[in-house]
Amino acid sequence: MAGETVITVVGNLTADPELRYTQNGLPVANFTIASTPRTFDRQANEWKDGEALFLRASVWRDFAEHVAGSLTKGMRVVAQGRLRQRSYQDRDGNNRTAIELEVDEIGPSLRYATAQVTRAASSGGGQSRPQQPQQQQVSEEPWSTPGSSSADAWSTPGSFGDDTPF
Repeated sequence: MAGETVITVVGNLTADPELRYTQNGLPVANFTIASTPRTFDRQANEWKDGEALFLRASVWRDFAEHVAGSLTKGMRVVAQGRLRQRSYQDRDGNNRTAIELEVDEIGPSLRYATAQVTRAASSGGGQSRPQQPQQQQVSEEPWSTPGSSSADAWSTPGSFGDDTPF
């Protein structure tokens, strides 16, 4: 959408993502990303932390369940999304404004960690592409091994070779 503020944030989760369900049964996960800039002080010959930015973030639907099941407190993540501004009144009647990140993409940062990725089973909710039988899906994936009987190449660790898939 034109005019939206899209940002990328790298930081650590301050707590486990909190998964909740709306009255209509729609899953939503809320969490906070703490991003702290670091600069090198040449005079002191050491790294110094700057002022941390604590950014509330949310994800919806299947994405929320994936985030809640995959990410935990302290993990370094890379998140991209759109900033949303929300106005409300606090308990004392004061007008407040909150800026939150509506996450489009998020994953663990691999700078200081490793990750094992598994493809989630598709529920079909909120997807724009039509559902296809699993066998047909595998044959269309360019990274799958020809004649492979495995339903999901991502879920079989060490099943890849050194040859490029293209």
